[in-house]
Amino acid sequence: MDILARPWNGLIIAALHAHGELRFSEIGTLIDIADRMLSERLKELEARGLLERVVDGGPPVKVSYRLTEIGQGFSEAQKGLSKWGRELVQ
Repeated sequence: MDILARPWNGLIIAALHAHGELRFSEIGTLIDIADRMLSERLKELEARGLLERVVDGGPPVKVSYRLTEIGQGFSEAQKGLSKWGRELVQ
């Protein structure tokens, strides 16, 4: 719950779950988040083992992000919480 309670984390996980591997700018565009905040959240989620940073040596160097196995499992928990929340507001 601590992870989902942090602003933007749930949306980042949902975006990666829906679209697979995404570059930094693609995530930012999808969820309309400032670069600095996105950078902080990606580092936090990577440190917790929910996503991994993938570097393609290029040239040019390309960096993208994808959910780890743990992150994929977290997406399932997030879906359940979303469903529960929708039922509460009906």
